[in-house]
Amino acid sequence: MTKYYINPNVKKGHINKELHGNFSEHLGRCIYEGIYVGEDSDIPNVNGMRKDVVEALKNMELPVLRWPGGCFADEYHWKDGIGPKEQRKKMINTHWGGVIEDNSFGTHEFMELCRQVGCKPYVCGNMGSGTVQEMSEWVEYMTFDGVSPMADKRAENGQKDSWTLDYFGVGNENWGCGGCMTPEYYANEYRRYQTYVRNYHPERKINKIACGPNADDYEWTETLMKIAGRFMDGLSLHYYTIPDDWAKKGSATQFDQDSWYRTLRKTLHMETLLKKHGSIMDKYDSEKKIGLVVDEWGTWFDVEEGTNPGFLYQQNTMRDAMVAAINLNLFQKHCDRVKMANIAQLVNVLQAVILTEGAEMVLTPTYYVFDMYKQHREGELIDSNLCTEQIGSESEMVPNLSECASWKDGKLFITMANLDLQKSYDIEAELADFTVKDCKARILKGKMNAHNTFDTSQQVKTETFDAVQLGGGKVSFTIPPCSVLALTLEK
Repeated sequence: MTKYYINPNVKKGHINKELHGNFSEHLGRCIYEGIYVGEDSDIPNVNGMRKDVVEALKNMELPVLRWPGGCFADEYHWKDGIGPKEQRKKMINTHWGGVIEDNSFGTHEFMELCRQVGCKPYVCGNMGSGTVQEMSEWVEYMTFDGVSPMADKRAENGQKDSWTLDYFGVGNENWGCGGCMTPEYYANEYRRYQTYVRNYHPERKINKIACGPNADDYEWTETLMKIAGRFMDGLSLHYYTIPDDWAKKGSATQFDQDSWYRTLRKTLHMETLLKKHGSIMDKYDSEKKIGLVVDEWGTWFDVEEGTNPGFLYQQNTMRDAMVAAINLNLFQKHCDRVKMANIAQLVNVLQAVILTEGAEMVLTPTYYVFDMYKQHREGELIDSNLCTEQIGSESEMVPNLSECASWKDGKLFITMANLDLQKSYDIEAELADFTVKDCKARILKGKMNAHNTFDTSQQVKTETFDAVQLGGGKVSFTIPPCSVLALTLEK
């Protein structure tokens, strides 16, 4: 019997709903075909946005969406994406496949998507190839009410009222595709650029996100916090789970048990990154006013056979679901410092929550994990301790279980993932000062490479889980191998 201790009386932090955010880039079929099909498409749409995708995102209660990139952001010039579509400039998407970008999806379309879904917008500005004036005018165009050149231009393009812009990223991956900058150079440029990301409405603050480190580049974090920390609301972090190496990442669906455990071990490295970058941030921000923003994370495998290598289209299995569960548990466990996270990406790219093909749509195992975890959002992280053991192969050892517990609206919410491919575990949870009168639970389970296709779209989905025993201050259940479980307990 595995012991699990939970104390709802000890609150350890607030779980922002933005921890469950997503990322959409002008990459492959994410925006075009995946989200936006145009008003004249035979695929059912509202103002060009696919009705099926929007409905799925509303059901998942997507809280925040990052756009337009990614590497694309630092070659994107926003004025090319406004005004009559037939007059918008065309460009080559040099980062992703060398295809033509016709800019038919721009600022107005992104804000319309956020309106339909009901999520907050997170816009990433062009610092790599753009100017301070360009970035300043974009913020004015989106957020200023009154008489000004950009506000007038916005009205001419059909939007009289300004939008609420919750988050603005000043550049993306400026250590790499965003300009190959040194941390000192970027820190000083960030100070300059962010000056002109103005809050035109005192009651509608724009949270400024600085480009943070690539994985374990701790020098970047140290330099940014030292030089520019007092000018930022968040510092980004990018880390992808790649089971092998960049040259040969491995198949998304054809893999063995060693690859399963190696993938999960590399995913668990996220906790080391959160702790070490968080510790550096603590030196300059002991009150934790600056959020660590993990705005690119997820699995990265070889593309599916026969697809454009620059489109990064991959399938999504129970292995991806496990990666999502582990990461969301970690972000929530570190919610005192981690304030937002955005999985890469929304549709048809990398660890997508949705796949589309023509008029068809499939929800991935990752989608169901986000849907199961949504009750954590805006809850209070509570003290929990699970007795785990090491499993896996000799060189690829991981804890057998991952968990998180939160409290909201008088209810206790628990998520747990069983990383073991063969073994079930009997769990006995002891709850301090909490007598359970009712429990509702859902489970996601399957073989390690189980996934949904357009022919078998329901192979992996959540099911009701009834095998929970209640007794006073204890809750007992058996979690099957390769599964993710979510329980809601009422007092």
